[in-house]
Amino acid sequence: MLDQYLPPLRFPTSAMSGLVDRPVRYDLAESTCPPLRLGELGDLTELAGLPLGYGTSRGDSELRELIAAEAGADPGQVLVTVGAIEAMFLLAQDRRHGRMLVVGPSFPPAREVPEGLGARVDTVPLRFDDGYRLPLDAIEAALGPDVTLVSCASPQNPSGVRFTDDELRSLLARVERRAPEAVVLVDETYRASTYGSAPVPGSAIGLSPRVVTCSSLSKAHGAPGLRIGWLVTADAALYERLRNAKFLSTVTCSVVDELLGTRVLRSRRPILAARAERLARALDELVAWCSGRPVDLVRPDGGALCCLRLRADRFPDDAVPAFYARLAELDTRVAPGHWFGEPDRVFRLGFGHLEEADFTEALSRLAEALTRSSG
Repeated sequence: MLDQYLPPLRFPTSAMSGLVDRPVRYDLAESTCPPLRLGELGDLTELAGLPLGYGTSRGDSELRELIAAEAGADPGQVLVTVGAIEAMFLLAQDRRHGRMLVVGPSFPPAREVPEGLGARVDTVPLRFDDGYRLPLDAIEAALGPDVTLVSCASPQNPSGVRFTDDELRSLLARVERRAPEAVVLVDETYRASTYGSAPVPGSAIGLSPRVVTCSSLSKAHGAPGLRIGWLVTADAALYERLRNAKFLSTVTCSVVDELLGTRVLRSRRPILAARAERLARALDELVAWCSGRPVDLVRPDGGALCCLRLRADRFPDDAVPAFYARLAELDTRVAPGHWFGEPDRVFRLGFGHLEEADFTEALSRLAEALTRSSG
């Protein structure tokens, strides 16, 4: 049914598919928090009586209430999706007739999905040397009345850097002036992923009616297998278009996933707290490990991920491929920069997915790869 609305799709083959299709023993490329297990959700006997029919296109009402309460929104503004990636797809297809700006480096589908839908996509790059702060002047220069979507993430994937409310307000003011038809997508997939006792920062949804947020249970909660995500918008007309597009594609989410997702959010606090403590320990270990090694690190503000860079004085350009080759020989993986629009001298490292002993071993193997391939 969507054929009459969409242009021919031309999605690229994503190298990131290897994350799920080609496992390695020590995977530092993965960006999820410690995986949640069904046993942590308590008694699941209610699953036995769950009718395996369709849910609703909006999503389970209690699930939407839980999402809305945490975000400071209304349940009627929440659309449950098949992961945050479906939320991104639905919004991209709605805005595809205009030009889109993606703040990068970024989660590849943020760029590849609208391109696959036939949209013109321009990337405004953030810089490692600037700590991946929001380049407001560069974004403003790229804006124009033809822009229909500005896409960013906070905290970012791959760096884990979070934008401040002041940065986002300044972005919104510039969009208001230069691209009055645009909406601003803030991907908040890592927002609830904090370190130690740090509180979860508030959602960007309250900053402006033109903001659309998306998130999921995949990263901060460690439940990517549930395939539960959501988007939030205060624009009722936009919400209805996106809900209808969801119905015309996936119809509804899995009622089993929605039930389990509700269980996760009912237990949000202990689930997140346990992961925050573990992430804090892993980040401290990583920061200490980096000391004296030929890498630079941008310290993240949230999420189980960060960006490192091979130092040019130890890794000339021709030594960078040798680093990845040696790492592969050690059955270990990081996420190369080209996945996100960066040079491969930069790589994403995930510090939450592996068990703590395995993480220590993975860092040891990473150190060996650095030693064996550096000049």
